[in-house]
Amino acid sequence: MTAQEPPPVRQIRVEELKAMLDAGTPMEFIDVRTPEEVAIATIPGATLLDDTTLTRLYALPADTLLVFHCHHGMRSQDAAQHFRGRGFRNLCNVAGGIDAWSMLIDDAVPRY
Repeated sequence: MTAQEPPPVRQIRVEELKAMLDAGTPMEFIDVRTPEEVAIATIPGATLLDDTTLTRLYALPADTLLVFHCHHGMRSQDAAQHFRGRGFRNLCNVAGGIDAWSMLIDDAVPRY
């Protein structure tokens, strides 16, 4: 990592995400799944990454905490890397995504 290169995306477990949400940690919590997937299952507090959200996020300070999630954690990792490439420095990816959330945090959230 060079002096100008943003730090790597931090991988967090769903238990850490829940603690952050419960504590009211200031963050942008972004769901990168499709609207069809969101219709099946959601984590409360997440905002769907659409064009409007993308524009709003790009305007935020580079040190804003951005937390991304998807179904299993791969698309959200790609999204976090995209924002890292734009100079954002405080990025997290939820390892295991909403599937892990359903299995470990809230079994009322449907698995698919």
